[in-house]
Amino acid sequence: MKAFRIFCIALLGIAVCSCTPNAPSFNLSDLQGLWQENNTEHFVRFTTEQSDEAGYLYGREWDEAEDIYEEDLLPHGNGWFKYLFETNGNLTEIHLMNNGGAEIPKVYIVSKLTSTTLEYYEKDHKSISFSFQKMVEK
Repeated sequence: MKAFRIFCIALLGIAVCSCTPNAPSFNLSDLQGLWQENNTEHFVRFTTEQSDEAGYLYGREWDEAEDIYEEDLLPHGNGWFKYLFETNGNLTEIHLMNNGGAEIPKVYIVSKLTSTTLEYYEKDHKSISFSFQKMVEK
């Protein structure tokens, strides 16, 4: 009878563990490249270029509807950001500004990342979300 109780408890433990959802895991290589937001003229590029901080890489964003193009961006100024991407979906961006060297941090949670789709939302404002499609290089 004691062995039967131990068996039942072990079986229950296995059942509970198998029902626990695993946290999603994403690949940095899927994130890197050129992305377009919902068929608009807003683009984001996540690069492999290392920033001056350990673990951070550089990225850029621009909006061609406002007549701003990637080649218009001054290195490490407006439109540039440093980013850190964790496989659990945390995406930290530190936006760089020309005026006074200000750095504005934003934290996002990636909800979907495949080789063709990127979706994320602001950590503190879940209603602010973004959806992108991967682009072939222009």
